[in-house]
Amino acid sequence: MSSRSIFDIPGKQKRMGELETMTAASDFWLDPERAKGVVGEISSLKAWLAPVASLKERVLDLETLLEMAEEEGGEAEVEAAKELAVASKALDDLEFRKMLSGKDDERNAILSVHPGAGGTDSQDWAQMLFRMYMAWTEKRGFSAEVIDIQSADEAGIKSATVLVKGSYAYGYLKAEIGVHRLVRLSPFDANHRRHTSFASVAVYPEVDEETAIEVSESDIRTDVFGASGPGGQHVNKSSTAIRLTHLPTGIVVNCQSERSQFRNRENAMKVLKARLYAVREDERRKEQQAKAGEKLEIAWGSQIRSYVLHPYQMVKDNRTGVETSDVNGVLDGALNPFIEAFLKATG
Repeated sequence: MSSRSIFDIPGKQKRMGELETMTAASDFWLDPERAKGVVGEISSLKAWLAPVASLKERVLDLETLLEMAEEEGGEAEVEAAKELAVASKALDDLEFRKMLSGKDDERNAILSVHPGAGGTDSQDWAQMLFRMYMAWTEKRGFSAEVIDIQSADEAGIKSATVLVKGSYAYGYLKAEIGVHRLVRLSPFDANHRRHTSFASVAVYPEVDEETAIEVSESDIRTDVFGASGPGGQHVNKSSTAIRLTHLPTGIVVNCQSERSQFRNRENAMKVLKARLYAVREDERRKEQQAKAGEKLEIAWGSQIRSYVLHPYQMVKDNRTGVETSDVNGVLDGALNPFIEAFLKATG
């Protein structure tokens, strides 16, 4: 168990030693930006090395328990079996974290939901998806800050955007990028016929101040309008909602969740920078050689999952084959089996 090398622990330990030597230098804090980067890297390395050290101690204890179990049997065997299960779980957790080692996986995530063609049914489906992600966020122990939500005329939403804050939020939620399909008896059809609805989910890593995404004001068209929808009537009757259009790319971002026009523009810029960063990174990936082996692609526009409520109940991930009949549980935020299967297939 302890011999697995997928974590490159010797390399991480060597790098930690190099960084600690750097921090001991008398001129270390003379360059605040460089010092901040070094301290951040040390923190990241500790997040790996500490649980590995703990696991090593647990394995040593387990070896002692196994020797006792071999000699004494009985309760010693039971205790050894329990400790083996705990150690195996700890190793599995570390291996799963290894899958979240992408450049942006540790970042917060900006998630947007948009209905597809299908009118009211798709708008209602988009709102169901949005609630599902909010429930998953709460179950995961993350926090959510709604940046923008626009209600549809009859039911559902025209769009919704939320900032999900938490360790590896983007690493997890990138598994949800794509088109989600719902099959059900439509509550908006007078004849109660079966309808198929689509909604798309986009996820971007939040960009921090250290990430070089420069946006020229001359490249942005700003439109100001009155807020509407949930919360809109409580904002005020002045024009506080913001729409930013990035002229070179055509990217459009709306924000109306705050009472302040300034805060709405600030949030809209945050989303715009995240989307521009995603475009830049996607272009870089396309320039690189394709990875060897059969791996699933995080592809925008692909239908990734089907949610069937009629004539039977089933949620099936089209990429990994993972499925469950507990549709209500999934819509209440039980997404981890789908996310974990995707990360294992692509990690």
